[in-house]
Amino acid sequence: MSTPGAPGAPGHEGGPTAAATPPRRRWGELVLAGVIAALGVYVLLAAGGITVPGSTNTLGPRAFPYLVGALLVAVGAALVVLVLTGRAGQEEGGEDVDPTVRTDWLSVALLVAALVVHVFAINVVGWPFAAAILFAGAAVVLGARPWWRAALAGLVLGLLVQVVFGGLLGLSLPPGPLLEGVPFLRG
Repeated sequence: MSTPGAPGAPGHEGGPTAAATPPRRRWGELVLAGVIAALGVYVLLAAGGITVPGSTNTLGPRAFPYLVGALLVAVGAALVVLVLTGRAGQEEGGEDVDPTVRTDWLSVALLVAALVVHVFAINVVGWPFAAAILFAGAAVVLGARPWWRAALAGLVLGLLVQVVFGGLLGLSLPPGPLLEGVPFLRG
């Protein structure tokens, strides 16, 4: 025979805090959802102001901003619904962070250096190679081994971004002197 309120007894719902804690509105989550939706509306409105060249017969420069804006509005609206219906995620007790470990300032400085080199290398060697420098530099600083695999992955990623944004969407990403004559890489 079980006593009322004991674990396993009928009517027991997970302990004393389960019944005593009233549902509360998570104002921070609602604000975040509203900001995401408002940002999406702004992106949609701003995308309408992008000038489309008359010769555009493929996806123009408005397509990607419209897609991103619509997704932001949808995610913001979905978050509002989830928070208001109480189906939002549970709070975490904490992160996997050890507060006793000191910041590795050398790694931070090397990551910043990779970003600075990337910024200045874009106009000199072109987007694909500058992206490879940034990706490989960041990956190696964060522990990727061997370095050449990170460099190869960065180059593939840079070329993929160049083809999609420069070639298909017509955005201006400089291909650099080595890839200047390749027609599908030019925006």
